[in-house]
Amino acid sequence: MEKDKIAILTDTNSGITEEMQKKLGVFVIPMPVIVDGRSYFDGASIIQADFYQRLRHGANVGTSQPSPRQVMTAWSDLLRTHETVIYIPMSGGLSGSVYSARAIASEYRNVHVVDNRRISVTLRQSVLEAKQLADAGESAENIVHFLEDDARNADIYLAVNTLELAKRSGRVTSTAATLSTVLSLKPVLRIQGDKLEAYKRARGMAAAMDVMIDALQKDRVERFPGQKVAIRALMRATKLWASCGANAFRTPFPT
Repeated sequence: MEKDKIAILTDTNSGITEEMQKKLGVFVIPMPVIVDGRSYFDGASIIQADFYQRLRHGANVGTSQPSPRQVMTAWSDLLRTHETVIYIPMSGGLSGSVYSARAIASEYRNVHVVDNRRISVTLRQSVLEAKQLADAGESAENIVHFLEDDARNADIYLAVNTLELAKRSGRVTSTAATLSTVLSLKPVLRIQGDKLEAYKRARGMAAAMDVMIDALQKDRVERFPGQKVAIRALMRATKLWASCGANAFRTPFPT
């Protein structure tokens, strides 16, 4: 049986679900998540809706990188049906997945581990572009070079409704979290490459959305002038807020 040429593999930090995998023709390793001391696998033994419900009810949550056994099993399975595997885990600046995988990859002849320096929707975009290049007949080496060269050509802006999780993890003090709640201050964060930083604060979520929209417009003009830009919005909110947020982003960025 003739093997397919290249398999594109990522992890569930990309947001690619099992249903999407089949449609897109890519492969995904479920990342471990820990809820109240118990381990689950994202999208396998716990679904996102359940995870966020537990989060809202005060569960202690955390994440972990895929184990070496998970990674090696995924590679070995794919190499039975493909000549080469390109593995694109979440950013090496925000997780140890890349470095662990590269150590393991030294034992494999046809596995490429890429530090694409991206997470979430930007990681998913890279996976889709890698798949398109593979389908177009590009070599694994050219795809890897493209992903590494293009790594920093992306930004993520995110607003959080509460600093409760940051307070629990010790990233902010209880006083700061309480003041943020009382004053309805919503921090807007930016992830660029492997760097997470505070961008601005806004009073209320609607104002935070305006901050993110302004930032995207500024990026489009200053960082990517004259270029085709892909903009993705991801929301964890009530249906009403999600609808309002989607409309807020569609108006300045029509398709």
